[in-house]
Amino acid sequence: MIKLIKNTFFNEKETKEKLCRFIMNSEKLSMGDKCREFEEKFSEYQGREYSVLYNSGSSANLAVIQSSLNLGLLNEGDKVGFSALTWATNVMPLVQLGLRPVPIDVSFKNLNVNSWNLLGLKEDLNALFITNLLGFCGDLDKIKEICDEKRITLIEDNCESLESRLKGKKLGNFGLASTFSFFVGHHLSTIEGGMACTDDEELYNMLIMVRAHGWGRNLNSGFREKLREEHGIDDFYENYAFYTLGYNLRPTEITGFLGCEQIKYLEEMCDKRNKNFLDFYESTKNNDRLHKLDLDHMDFVSNFSFPLVFKDEKESHLSREKFRKIAETRPIVGGNMVCQPFFKKCPKELGKRYSLPNSEEIHSNGFYFPNNPELTFDEKKKIIDLLNGKMYS
Repeated sequence: MIKLIKNTFFNEKETKEKLCRFIMNSEKLSMGDKCREFEEKFSEYQGREYSVLYNSGSSANLAVIQSSLNLGLLNEGDKVGFSALTWATNVMPLVQLGLRPVPIDVSFKNLNVNSWNLLGLKEDLNALFITNLLGFCGDLDKIKEICDEKRITLIEDNCESLESRLKGKKLGNFGLASTFSFFVGHHLSTIEGGMACTDDEELYNMLIMVRAHGWGRNLNSGFREKLREEHGIDDFYENYAFYTLGYNLRPTEITGFLGCEQIKYLEEMCDKRNKNFLDFYESTKNNDRLHKLDLDHMDFVSNFSFPLVFKDEKESHLSREKFRKIAETRPIVGGNMVCQPFFKKCPKELGKRYSLPNSEEIHSNGFYFPNNPELTFDEKKKIIDLLNGKMYS
C-alpha cells in the first residue's frame, strides 16, 4: 500500500537522532530561541518581512482573523469570502468570531477560486480568505487586482502550497497575510506546527500578542514600551499585562528545532513533488472521463497529493476502489464546506442557499492519491499505469 505519508520527516533517521540529542541537551523546551530562528529562516525562504510560528496551521488561520478584528481591519458582521473547497479550520474562525462567511465556487481547471468566480458574486465582500489548494492557484494576480480596486482585504491560506509559484511570485505572497501548515503530511513537517506571514509591522505585532494570551512580553522592546506607557503599566505587572484578545497558540522549541532542520531539505522535497506532479499531470491530460486540470499558467507546482475529479459519480467510486488496492486515497481536502455538518448549523447561514455546482461535484466525484518526495520508481509506475487505463480494465 502506497501511503500518503511515508515518514514523519525527510531524512527521517538523521532527523530523529538530532531531535533526541536536542531534547537531551536542552534546558528549555517551551517557546524560545529555536522558534525565533525558524521564523527568521522561514521569512528569508518565503520572501516575506515577518513570520510568526504557531502550534498548527489552523491556529495560524485563527490568529490572522482574530488579529484582523483586533486591529479593525475586519469588524463583526463583515462578509468574508472563502473558497468553498477547503479545510474546515479555514472557515470556522469566521463563524466563531462573528463574521459572515460567504462561500465562493471553484473551477474544475485548478480547484481554486478564480477572478470570474469572485466577480460573479452578488454580495460585496470586506475580505477574501482564499485557499491555494493542493499546490494550485487560479489567476491570483488578477484576484489581487480586484481586491485592491474594491478594497477587499486579501488573506491567503497557503497551508497546502508552500513553494508553488505564479508569474515569478511565490504563493502566500499576494495577500496582506498568509498562513502555512507544517503538519506531518504537508511539505515541511514539524509534526504539528504552522506559520503566519506578513509584510505589515502592525499586523506582525498583533499576531505575536494573539499567539500568547494577548500579552506584550514577546514583542520587541520599543513596541512593548510604547504599550506600557499608553496603558500605564508598571514594572511589577509588565509581564502580565494583557493588551488585546488572544489565545495560547504557542509552539514549542521542538517545533522550532524541527523547522530549522527540515527547511534545509525544502527545495529538494518540493522539486521531487513537482516532478511527480508533472508525470501524473501528463498521464491525465487525455483522459476524457476526468475533468481536466489546466495548470499551465503556473511557473511551479508543489503538490503533496494529486486529485482526480470524475465526470460520473459511479465511475469515480469504481476508480477509487481500484486505486485503494495499491494506494491510500482520501476526499479532496475537506470537500465542499457547505456540505459539512458544522456549516449547516451556523445560524446566520440557515435558510440561505449558495450556487456551488463545481464544488459540489468535486465533493461527490473526487479523491486524491499520494504525491510525496519518497515515492519509489515502482510506486510511481503503479500509479501511472492506473492513470493510463488499468483502472478501467
